[in-house]
Amino acid sequence: MNRVNQLFEIEYPIIQAGMVWCSGWKLASAVSNAGGLGLIGAGSMYPEVLKEHLVKCKQATNRPFGVNVPLLYPDIDKIIKIIIEEEIKIVFTSAGNPSTWTKTLKENGIKVVHVVSSVKFAKKSEDAGVDAVVAEGFEAGGHNGREETTTFCLIPMVKESVKIPVIAAGGIATGRGLLAAMALGAEGVQIGSRFAISEESSAHINFKNRVTNSTEGETVLTLKSVTPVRLLKNKFYEEVKHAEESGADPVSLKNLLAKGRAKKGIFEGDLNEGELEIGQVSAQIKDIKPAGQILRDIWEDFLNHKKQLCEL
Repeated sequence: MNRVNQLFEIEYPIIQAGMVWCSGWKLASAVSNAGGLGLIGAGSMYPEVLKEHLVKCKQATNRPFGVNVPLLYPDIDKIIKIIIEEEIKIVFTSAGNPSTWTKTLKENGIKVVHVVSSVKFAKKSEDAGVDAVVAEGFEAGGHNGREETTTFCLIPMVKESVKIPVIAAGGIATGRGLLAAMALGAEGVQIGSRFAISEESSAHINFKNRVTNSTEGETVLTLKSVTPVRLLKNKFYEEVKHAEESGADPVSLKNLLAKGRAKKGIFEGDLNEGELEIGQVSAQIKDIKPAGQILRDIWEDFLNHKKQLCEL
């Protein structure tokens, strides 16, 4: 049992990412019940909706689960207050300065993990007192780092720069990916895209089917001047591309995003006008399975490939 298993008291070092419009209580509890760590994605929830999901998740599992909190969230103080009141013990923070809320969370007995895309921010997170970092490579879906450092390059550099556990993310959807991440120095993995396309994910079936039919090269990291996000190519992506190529200012680009595009695409299933956030690994995802089965398949694949390597 490594430090990630011990930190979260889980059976497998596999964490389901807290993804907007995908990660409600059904997905989080399914992953936790299967022996991983499920996360509720607070980024697409009003405070009262988050509370409802936390209550339902506690009813659906007696195993550890956590919440992913984007620190740029407008109602962040209310979100943190609810997390503390509901006695949630694990919080993954992202998209912001970890020093802002880590102390408060730790003072309330909460284990804190921060998502980073560079060595610089990994060190800042460790200095802020987090318990672990998620080192997320350029391949990841949704909001991403500007550095464009790939997972294979990022993980060993972060591992060498901090003493706390490193969790790998970005382009990982299989046991082989888990094995590769551990070979590079990670002690666990955070997986988004594969769990986004599970039966328990709250994403619309149109979005899930679009992902399972996607091929290599269909995702692009865009909007780097505002808030980097990896998107599947569609009509909305073409609008963004045209705006960027035409020299649109940050305000104009933000206005494009401000029309509920992620909800429209992922949650409501509008494949033309919606923002279809997903990782590069989407090209490997060809079916929709229960989250527990996905986790078990990943672990079995990990063990099989680990055995094969040992036999070389």
